[in-house]
Amino acid sequence: MLRIVQVGLGPLGQRVVADLHARGLGEVVAAFDVASEFEGHTVGDLVPSTGSRVPVAKGFASLDSVGAVDAALVTTSSDLGVCARDLRELLRRGHTVVSSCEELCWPWLRHRALAEELDRLAKQHGGRLLGTGVNPGFLMDAFPLAATAISRTVRSVRVERWQDASIRRIPFQRKIGAGLDDRHFAEQVAAGTLRHVGLGESLHLLADRLGFAIERWSEDLAPIHATRDLDSSLGPIARGRVAGVHQVGRAFSEGREVLTLDFRAAVGLEHPHDRVVVDGEPPIDLVWKGGVPGDVATSAILLNAVGPLRAATPGLHTMATIPLFGCARGRSLAASASS
Repeated sequence: MLRIVQVGLGPLGQRVVADLHARGLGEVVAAFDVASEFEGHTVGDLVPSTGSRVPVAKGFASLDSVGAVDAALVTTSSDLGVCARDLRELLRRGHTVVSSCEELCWPWLRHRALAEELDRLAKQHGGRLLGTGVNPGFLMDAFPLAATAISRTVRSVRVERWQDASIRRIPFQRKIGAGLDDRHFAEQVAAGTLRHVGLGESLHLLADRLGFAIERWSEDLAPIHATRDLDSSLGPIARGRVAGVHQVGRAFSEGREVLTLDFRAAVGLEHPHDRVVVDGEPPIDLVWKGGVPGDVATSAILLNAVGPLRAATPGLHTMATIPLFGCARGRSLAASASS
């Protein structure tokens, strides 16, 4: 059984804790969240299925008294700068850290100096750090990269992730602008608070591992409008208002477009799917009909990555630098924890 530190107990963090318990993978031995609404609560108050009496604390002062820790899971923010303080504290203690922070999936794109600092800190103290998730982390980077293992040549890669956001958690629906009018959508885009985070990171991970030298890259963003009245977790969405977002990331090498990532997420989106198309030898066209349920998959991949990251060398990692892995079972993780 893994002894886990959980940092961040919002909807995703609570789901991870519930899955950790339900799958028999381990237990939370320490929990932290700065939200005042959690003050005085235990993990069991937030996730009753665990029955845990571990208190939710704001700072890491109590962490040194909990005994052995196998890994820390950080599910707090998409912004690496916001996560940096927590990551530093955990790495100074030599912990293995798996985070859902999207910018951490390829941190050299927007935070090169910080990425180098975190790598040094991890190596100095014997810690390990990985940013992952369903996307970025798998569907638009690690999975298409793995698909090219059978390729003799790769000329270009196109990845599509089209999601019906009706079944996604409220923070996700809010992040894609569901229910806004065009003016407020544009204002939030300009403020940088409305977008799918990670498209650029996925582009650069793919380019690096496939050997494409990026000459330039772009990321376009536009609203998807409701074509009929819709219901969402945020309330009704009238026809004509924003139902979600359409983003396209493109990378160019040797004067041509070599990588295209087409991301669409909207309440009521028709024909949801995930698709990878490789123009190469042999040609590849893989489709997940209906698409991958993001909330289930995000929690799963965070937990499944713990064992492989523990087996990796100390330092800052990506999904391309840790061992290949699949669904973890309690017995296999327990063996990893004791090795």
